[in-house]
Amino acid sequence: MFDNLSDKLDKAMHVLKGHGQITEVNVAETLKEVRRALLDADVNFKTAKEFTNTVKEKALGQNVLTTLQPGQLMVKLVKDELTQLMGGDTAGIDLSGSPSVILMSGLQGSGKTTFSGKLANYLKTKKTKKPLLVACDVYRPAAINQLHVVGEQIKVEVYSEEGNKNPVEIAQNAIAHAKQNGHNAVIIDTAGRLAIDETMMTEIADIHKAITPNETLFVVDAMTGQDAVNTAKTFNERLDFDGVVLTKLDGDTRGGAAISIKSVVNKPIKFIGTGEKMDAIDVFHPARMADRILGMGDVVSLVERAQEQFDEEESRKLQKKIAKNQFGFDDFIKQIQQVKKMGSMKDLVGMIPGAGKALKGVDIDDDAFKGIEAIIHSMTPEERSTPSVINGSRKKRIAKGSGTSVQEVNQLLKQFNQMSKMMKMMQGGGGRKMMQMMNKMR
Repeated sequence: MFDNLSDKLDKAMHVLKGHGQITEVNVAETLKEVRRALLDADVNFKTAKEFTNTVKEKALGQNVLTTLQPGQLMVKLVKDELTQLMGGDTAGIDLSGSPSVILMSGLQGSGKTTFSGKLANYLKTKKTKKPLLVACDVYRPAAINQLHVVGEQIKVEVYSEEGNKNPVEIAQNAIAHAKQNGHNAVIIDTAGRLAIDETMMTEIADIHKAITPNETLFVVDAMTGQDAVNTAKTFNERLDFDGVVLTKLDGDTRGGAAISIKSVVNKPIKFIGTGEKMDAIDVFHPARMADRILGMGDVVSLVERAQEQFDEEESRKLQKKIAKNQFGFDDFIKQIQQVKKMGSMKDLVGMIPGAGKALKGVDIDDDAFKGIEAIIHSMTPEERSTPSVINGSRKKRIAKGSGTSVQEVNQLLKQFNQMSKMMKMMQGGGGRKMMQMMNKMR
């Protein structure tokens, strides 16, 4: 995400490299390129202009610290201002009430129904809620069917009423059903249209008035750029929603909607959709997103995802195996499976500082582990638990069974041995020595 914007901002910052101090001339030159980068990313013109004017005032009003180069100072100022532009603090979701009611709104095709499922899955797994999905799109049977499919996929009940064409009644009945059946979160998926019309706006306003939800979220396709911002503004004038959800952000290399929407609508972005899977949902953190836009990565989110997937008890068992030299390919493939659950490989690489720039133009496939998995699955149980038994004839058999070459099998074995040695070293005194060396360097 934001690939084009990140590249152009990086080039803009190069204008200041080599300068000993910040001057009005080199700041103006840099910010001219920054503004151009923002406009190319489909950021609202007024927003882009105000943004660069604010950064200019702050840059010229500061003395450059002796430990900072002008370029570094400008990056910090741009990062801080981007963070504020996108909302400053992370906005939470109101889950008070019994049940807490969340009303989804948006145009048809914005990803509203899919996101309703993602949100239900998020509340179920991260907030230990018992959600109920409600089908209130009475015009498209396909939308009701889609919500039922999503519900089955994530094992969440879906409430719908066949033959009832009154979405207000359905929403009210669903909340009553939730109270009677122990559901403490209700997510109401409403009808969308291909364009904003009076019928649609009246209907969503009537539902809102009848159920007084804890949260009203406006779901918008990030790839529509400024159209997304304009649609959000129209909806907000009528509905006064609580927050924005940006879907399909993984496919948007421009990012204009994410940067502009808060300043235009004055409502926070609460969630983003980052892929097709039901767990491809992230809470929106403005500061972390600013880091990613400027190519600084997002280590905090990376660590959080890792902590969600890696079980503490399993980690302790793994440490014991490493200490006893019993780490085998069965353990290795478990680690691969957990990494895959963390999200798309491209997204994960983007969270590592500098990695995105270093691997620019490299196609990072989600099937990157497929060859390794095929080789491991072609091994016998003995070979997976005790890799040292793998000799020349076994390598030929493994290569044939996995559709790979003996050379690829040898390469995996070599990498596995190197990794095992490194893990063993980190378990013993090597890890302590490394920490001592790092402490001395501070």
